Order: sequence, then C-alpha cells, then structure tokens
Amino acid sequence: MSTPRTPNAPSTPNTAGTPHTAGTPNTVGTVAGRQSGARPGRVSRRVGWLAAACLLLLVSGAALGLLVGNPRLDLTGVVEAWRAPADDPVHVVVVDLRTPRIVLALLAGASLGVAGALLQDSLRNPLAAPELLGVSGGCALVVASVAVLGLPIGRGILPVAATLGGLGIGLGVILVGRRRSDPAVLVLTGLACSTFLTGCVVAVLTLGAPSDVGLFYQYLLGSLANRSWDEVRTILPWAAVCLPLGIALSRRLNVLRLGDDVAASLGVDVLATRRLVLVAACGLTAAVVAVSGPIGFVALIAPHIVRRATRTTNAWVVTIASAAVGGVLLLVADQLGRTFTHPREVAAGVWTVLFGAPVLFVLLRSRTRRGEP
Repeated sequence: MSTPRTPNAPSTPNTAGTPHTAGTPNTVGTVAGRQSGARPGRVSRRVGWLAAACLLLLVSGAALGLLVGNPRLDLTGVVEAWRAPADDPVHVVVVDLRTPRIVLALLAGASLGVAGALLQDSLRNPLAAPELLGVSGGCALVVASVAVLGLPIGRGILPVAATLGGLGIGLGVILVGRRRSDPAVLVLTGLACSTFLTGCVVAVLTLGAPSDVGLFYQYLLGSLANRSWDEVRTILPWAAVCLPLGIALSRRLNVLRLGDDVAASLGVDVLATRRLVLVAACGLTAAVVAVSGPIGFVALIAPHIVRRATRTTNAWVVTIASAAVGGVLLLVADQLGRTFTHPREVAAGVWTVLFGAPVLFVLLRSRTRRGEP
C-alpha cells in the first residue's frame, strides 16, 4: 500500500536578493502612502469627522458674524439687508462690513494654515511656522515702513514687497539653522529674528502721526476690524495662486520626509521644491500681514490639529485640511473678539496667541519627553 504524498507547501518568493528599483513611479506613491501612519479607511473617516466639525464651526462663526453686533439682526433681517438699497444703513453693515470680515478671516486663516503645513513638512520640523522663522516679522516691517514713510507702493504691490522682506528673513534663518542641523537652533534663531523685527516695527510706527497710534496698535495685534471688500480683493489673488501651488507641492513633501538623498534618487528636485515651498509660504503670509497685521500661531497649530485629529502625516491631506482648520480657527477667534467682550473688541491675533502659546509649550514638552532636540 502506497503512502500518500504530502502536498508541497506554497512557494514563497525570495525577495531578499531582489533589486529595488528606485525610479519607478509606483515607488513614490507606495512610499508616500506608507507615511500616513494609518489605514486609508480610518483616515477617511477621521477626515470626514474633522470636515464635519469645521463645517459646524464655520456655520456658527458666520452666523455670529452676521447676526451679532450693533444692530443685532435675525436671519430675516440679514436677508432683507442684502435686498435693501446700497445706501441703506443695515445693508452697509451686513454687506460692506460684516460679510467681508468673515470672508477675509477664512482666506487669511486658510493661507496661514497652508503656510504652516508647508514649512513644517519641507523643513521636517514640527515647530516651523512663519512667526517662528521671522517671515511674519519681515513682512510686517515692510508694510509698516511703507505706511509710515509714505513710500510710493500701491495696495496691490504691497504684498509683493512684503513677500520679498519675508523671503529675505526666512532664507537667512533657514540657512543658519541648516548649518547646525538642529530644529531647536532653527526655532531659536527665528524667535530672535522675530523679536528684533518686532522692535524695528515698533520703532518705525513711532515715527508716524500721533493720531494713527491706535490704528498702528491694532495692526500690531493682528486685527480684522473695520476691514472691507478692498482687503478681500488684496488677498484674493495671492490666495488663488499660492494655495493651489502649496497643495500641488505637498505631494512632493511626502517623499522629502524620507531624506534628501532618497528623495533625490526618486527624481525629486529637493532644492527647487524647498525654494518653491518657501516662496508660496512667504506669499501667503505676506498677503495676510498686508491686510490684517501679523497673526500668530494659526500657522503653527492648524497642521498639528489636523495630524492629531486624522492620525495621518500624509502631507497632501494635512495641507488641504490645514486650510480648512486655519480658516475656521481665525474666524472663531475673530468672532470671540467681537462677542466675548462686547461692546469692546479684542483683536483676533490676541485670541490666537492665547490659544497657540500653550499649544507650543505642549509641543516642546512632548519633544523633550521623546528625547528629540
């Protein structure tokens, strides 16, 4: 009687000696996908919950912005104000003052959120942000100098000049930090430059007319009060160009996270990508500074909120979601400033600092506990 043969076990392909092809397009996508740190289905659900929360806060903030104030209106009053003649006082309040303020908060917050996400991922430093790299200070110094010294620069060209100022400071800080290859050195250098530039801005503003001191003070705090459609038209072209550019660049940032050598071997021009990222971040920041003053910590905390809420580090997801979170954060901060201390107003930049400074402290503590520099 013959003994039955044992079926052969399924052969396992030997991949130990298989060469790795670095230049295939699928490699970049696979590597970028593995950087997310979570399953795609779970990430999609978390992104959905985050989008729902942002939508709820957006509706609530917009309702506060349109209904609360002097005069206090209901929904019917807002609709009637839009239908009223252009010279009607309620129409002026709703259409020319409250609505552009809401739109400006969303555009400015989205711009700052994307700028922060781009800088953090391109520099591989979770503490990178325009206000911590001196970019905001450089932009503010240019804007203040133009306003006080009466330089012949129009409203549409002002963000260009501010961008050049922010680029110069940002490049200098990044070069100094890169030489030491220490994230803490980068942040400390940026903070030192920001402090110095803030002093320069104050010194320049003291040269202005005494009657403008109140306006300059509000500008330094980062305020959206008394803004109109003119400011929206100033920031809109910059947001329309730099936001899509930043989102497009974010796909490359997933590969940059693997290291410069690996990214270069995969066909990514590392230097050109970082230059474009810095230009986009400075352009977004300069447009915000030109219309509202330096608003701190939105660019820093918006990407961290996205990463904590979605449990992903995918730069493309983080960048897009940071635009939504940043816009909602600034809108809520502005409405808190309008309603919490009514009839007085507290600048939106004050609320973002009150919320962002503790977040920065927590981030520093968590890095210290993990033994990171």
